[in-house]
Amino acid sequence: MTEEIRLKISSLANAGIPFFFIVDFDGNAELYSSEEARNEGIFFSFNNQGNTILCPDTEVVSTKNAIPLITHPIDYTSYLLSFDKARNALKRGDTYLINLTFRTEIETGYSLMEIFQKSKAPYKLLYKDKFVIFSPESFIRISNGVIMTKPMKGTINANLPEAETLLINDEKEYFEHNTIVDLLRNDLNMVSSDVKVERFRYLEKIKTHRGELLQASSLITGKLPADYKKNLGSILNTLLPAGSVTGAPKERTVKIIKEIESYNRGYYTGVFGFYDGEILDVAVSIRFIEKEGDRFFYKSGGGITYLSSPFDEYNEMLEKVYLPFN
Repeated sequence: MTEEIRLKISSLANAGIPFFFIVDFDGNAELYSSEEARNEGIFFSFNNQGNTILCPDTEVVSTKNAIPLITHPIDYTSYLLSFDKARNALKRGDTYLINLTFRTEIETGYSLMEIFQKSKAPYKLLYKDKFVIFSPESFIRISNGVIMTKPMKGTINANLPEAETLLINDEKEYFEHNTIVDLLRNDLNMVSSDVKVERFRYLEKIKTHRGELLQASSLITGKLPADYKKNLGSILNTLLPAGSVTGAPKERTVKIIKEIESYNRGYYTGVFGFYDGEILDVAVSIRFIEKEGDRFFYKSGGGITYLSSPFDEYNEMLEKVYLPFN
């Protein structure tokens, strides 16, 4: 984030003035009041609080014969080319966890607005009819001087026999989750004290148009200085980008991502946040559909480690291409 944005965030927070912001993967940020965002065609919802009167339970009937979702993913051979580059970086020791992502072209009869309205997710964003996000993942939440982060790492189809046991006992998934928890615990130590892992690797269900997914999360907390609001912009900037969607070590892994991914992430895997005058909620920009002309693209991926199977990682990337409603 630029110094101007950082200072403005700190000033507004210290004055108790609500604001909304969005940051892309490269750290470019936009800052709005709730009404300014609405006037720009930006609608957001953080656990049903935001700048929109649209009810999350509103039943939307498409004007078209809506098909839920048809996907046209990258073929497995092309996926392997990027996967092998990531694996080579792991073998060289340049990284020990890298989040590798791709674009999947999709067909759906729903508009971005309809997807925003129908989606069941704790964090939602519709940005100028350009993209929609229905994220299940909190980046940070700050309330009463306590900062918390809830990284999500580890996904499995909940309909598989003994899915929970398979996910919990998977050595690769454990290593990936533990690595990100360690990374984010270190990140929180840069801005807060008394950092601790309150809950480690608990499972949550996410509903999709195909059924349910299981996701593994952890909860990490820390205590901020009494005057943290005066420095909130700098605190946010220190923590970016989100470690769960980059890898470790973070700075070096981001460089590798930009070398081997075949597209510009843009706002995907950035963050978006809302400060209501007291509490700051920030979500990771995942579960992301972008509109380009008349075409739609879903961006998704997963963490690659030395234990990763390319076939399993390819399928996990596809499992994350869903609409979060029946």
